[in-house]
Amino acid sequence: MKKGNRKIYYNAFSRFYDRFVALHSSDTQGAAREFLSNMVPVGEGERILDVCTGTGSLLSRLRKKVGRGGLVVGVDFSRGMLHVNQKKTEIYENICLVEADAASLPFPAQSFDAVTCSHAFYELKGESQERALQEILRILKPGKAFFMMEHDLPEKPLVRAMFYLRLASMGAKSAINILRHEKRMLGRYFKNVEKVITSTGRSKIMICRK
Repeated sequence: MKKGNRKIYYNAFSRFYDRFVALHSSDTQGAAREFLSNMVPVGEGERILDVCTGTGSLLSRLRKKVGRGGLVVGVDFSRGMLHVNQKKTEIYENICLVEADAASLPFPAQSFDAVTCSHAFYELKGESQERALQEILRILKPGKAFFMMEHDLPEKPLVRAMFYLRLASMGAKSAINILRHEKRMLGRYFKNVEKVITSTGRSKIMICRK
């Protein structure tokens, strides 16, 4: 799917996204995001960037960690997603939304204390994934980390095959390649990469330290 078509798709899907997730997640998404938020080591006055923020399900959790003097920035290329996001987060002074591509982040180098991405990185295509990782590395402060949460590979062979088939049907060939060589691929950009399974057991968090 071309970039322009993807924008149209996500702009349209934004109107139903939260209801769709609620119907299919049985609140495991909420528990996983709470788990992710708790893992991000930031404190009062620090800055967090949430890449591919979508409708902002993670932002309200992260904002509590940085307090009034801190800042949580949500970035997404879909204006529709950001519009839904804004309705939920506009009451918070320490949340800022920016319309931008993850592969071209409009922020100075070394300007964030942490970067997060929740169930969205695999949807970036091909070269955009590499550029996004380069950009995340650029805007992270020295010694800080990128927290990438995605669905973990199912252990049972049949379920795993169906999972791969679903990704292939979405045109996510690059995502399949990442899944097969994930730690090695992320290790090309980050000094240390650690995998943690969430409390729900269905998602993993890749902690990538600069």
